[in-house]
Amino acid sequence: MEKYAAIEDAKQYMDEYREDMIVFAQKLLKVKSISGHEKGIADLYLEEMEKLGYDEVFRDEYGNVVGLVKGEENGPTIMYNSHMDHVDEGDLSNWEGYDPYGGLKDICEVDNQEKTAVEKSTCLHGRAASDVKAGGAVQIYTGAVLARLKKEGYALRGTFMFSGVVLEEAGENLGMKLLHRETLPKHGLDYDCVVSSEASSLKLALGHRGRIEYLATTLGRTSHGSAPWLGINAIYKAIPFINKVKDELYPSLPTDPDLGQASISLNIIECTPGALSIVPDHCMMSFDRRTLPSEDPQEVLVQFENIASKLAEEDSEFKAEVQVKQGTQTTYTGITVTDDKNSYPWKISREHPFVKAAAKALEDVGQQVKYTHWTFATDLSVTAGMYHKPSIGYSPMQEQYAHTPYDKVRVDFMQTALDGNISIFLSCTEAGKEIGKLI
Repeated sequence: MEKYAAIEDAKQYMDEYREDMIVFAQKLLKVKSISGHEKGIADLYLEEMEKLGYDEVFRDEYGNVVGLVKGEENGPTIMYNSHMDHVDEGDLSNWEGYDPYGGLKDICEVDNQEKTAVEKSTCLHGRAASDVKAGGAVQIYTGAVLARLKKEGYALRGTFMFSGVVLEEAGENLGMKLLHRETLPKHGLDYDCVVSSEASSLKLALGHRGRIEYLATTLGRTSHGSAPWLGINAIYKAIPFINKVKDELYPSLPTDPDLGQASISLNIIECTPGALSIVPDHCMMSFDRRTLPSEDPQEVLVQFENIASKLAEEDSEFKAEVQVKQGTQTTYTGITVTDDKNSYPWKISREHPFVKAAAKALEDVGQQVKYTHWTFATDLSVTAGMYHKPSIGYSPMQEQYAHTPYDKVRVDFMQTALDGNISIFLSCTEAGKEIGKLI
């Protein structure tokens, strides 16, 4: 198959499917699918892929869904990935009259690609419009166009794989981890590269920091609140620990030229027994630590432990424990899983064969190639951070609207992303297995 001939012929199918893609995105937006309750979205994805002629479609035991449009067996497999869950809609009064599950399409004011100006454009509104249901709809219809090309006689040089995963927003990337640990091996599947639908404003996203949640606990001794001198107040013992993290450790953290500085944020403080008349004997602090590819997770843990050791040398009553937090989630299929709250950092070079092929693909369909790096973590923590598979983000969605009551997506960006996704697949499969070089 000649790539450029395929792109030209694909245009008629893209035009044929564009309105269906928008309608499908609206269907997705009308179904609430917070973490652990993604069944409705999974059902829609499965139904749509079957209707559109995917070669194979299935749901795994954890509720993840996979669809395949199969090409030449010796060609690369490109996974297009979207998570199916989203965050809560919050206070409805903040939604400026929009129903977060209405899927309304209208003309509204919206940022341009660079967030330098506000424009009038047709948009879809609703929770997850920008994280990531619009991107998921575009990916599903990317597979639809490729399936149509195949039906019309084109021999695809590689395989298109769509994966819709559960429990991304919960923070442990559990759906993606389980897909890799169990589902793909069980079905005899593998892939060479990944395109994520996380919000990138039609730019190629080439990495993000990791995120580890640490639980630091200072230990004290209870006494009656009327006689605090008889106890050891764990909250008071936490104060010097917090100050050293804020004033000494944070400023010493490294910086990456693309991903920015590693960071620490103290986000939760709790104590036990937690009663008015009892001096607390435990103070638990949850730290959000954003990591860089150059940092070793074990060394990051040691940084916290060193602070505790120094304070213990200065204060004979100081005792503290530090560990990576565990997260426990239950899938909508009823399976409970526990894992470390650790999302790995990753970065891919513009010179990597996959990135170069993707950039050329966007140029081929008249798109200006721009690059970005995410501030937030994604499921590519698994594909790129853990498994070192070449991974990028490419999406019509704009991250400034994610998790907000202004959640929306530009329809024109969705149309552009459909063209870009198809060209990326054709360009990268034409390049062959070279694009799968590990990062």
